Amino acid sequence: MGAYLFRRLLLVVPTLLGIILINFAVVQFAPGGPVEQMLAELKGEAGSTLGRLSGESQGEMRAPQQRSDSGTSTGGEASRYRGAQGLDPAIVAEIEKAFGFDKPWPERLGTMLAGYAQFDLGRSLFRDRPVVDLIIEKMPVSISLGLWSTLIIYLVSIPLGIRKAVRDGSGFDIWTSAVVLVGYAIPGFLFAILLVVLFAGGSFLQLFPLRGLLSPGMEGASFAARAVDYAWHMVLPIVALVIGGFAGLTMLTKNSFLDEIHKQYTVTARAKGAGEQRVLYGHIFRNAMLLIIAGFPSAFIGILFTGALLVEIIFSLDGLGLLGFEAAIRRDYPVMFGTLYIFTLLGLVMQIVGDFTYTLVDPRIDFEARR
Repeated sequence: MGAYLFRRLLLVVPTLLGIILINFAVVQFAPGGPVEQMLAELKGEAGSTLGRLSGESQGEMRAPQQRSDSGTSTGGEASRYRGAQGLDPAIVAEIEKAFGFDKPWPERLGTMLAGYAQFDLGRSLFRDRPVVDLIIEKMPVSISLGLWSTLIIYLVSIPLGIRKAVRDGSGFDIWTSAVVLVGYAIPGFLFAILLVVLFAGGSFLQLFPLRGLLSPGMEGASFAARAVDYAWHMVLPIVALVIGGFAGLTMLTKNSFLDEIHKQYTVTARAKGAGEQRVLYGHIFRNAMLLIIAGFPSAFIGILFTGALLVEIIFSLDGLGLLGFEAAIRRDYPVMFGTLYIFTLLGLVMQIVGDFTYTLVDPRIDFEARR
């Protein structure tokens, strides 16, 4: 097992490198980079100022001169940025230098990869802060949502799926299936909006807070008081995330146990006089749980970094999902690639953890075995 884990860890490096290279190449062809966005902001401010100071007739008189300037002194046609028309080339060059785009892309890629090797993810282009500091600052929110949501889903779905397998075809099995499928059909963000309307001061009750992990002024309170306040803030976001997560895991658990219940070894165990509980939890449980354990890493990563995005926005929770979304909108490339690097690294590590957990559940599994 040790040699297998070592090989898997070695594969993390080329996998990370391949993902970063592919996304870096895609970004080079994507329009609307940070330089273009800054140029658009500059032109927008200049345009609004000119609009307030000039009238319609003055604008008509200025138009030919602007066209002439853009073709000569401003170098708009010679610039590779669409938004550079009408701006001094020196300003464009200064913005390029500030964002690091005055260097060719191979040099920028090499600098980024060298920094990643030392876990230096660079600085945000628009926030002017180290990307590592931003990620560490936002991590508690996403970890809280992903960890608690995944744990609650597993703690509810596994016993429920086992119960449904034991009572397959009964009334309990039918109505619970209907409930979990209805919950699965409701998008998490839509349910989050409903919770806000009903319980967070939207139109009815004001029972839960709407933003943050702690109430203002709770930073200096006791640990018990902060824990209670933290749990109070997490109720609605976690409910919104878990409401649609029960169906898949519950049905997977049920089908896994049903498949094992009818196998020959369970019939043999019953014939030898083993009780139903011993057969279920002593023989079936470890075999049936293998598929469920295999899905834990993807479930955790999915909730942590993708499913929580809209929930973070609705409940004003400033986590990694919201950080990555804003970085993509503003083309903040260091934050985009930094969060991608962290997401990918955590996903690969969780896959290795899932493989290791296989051996804990069933020691008969040997990843070193070869046919």
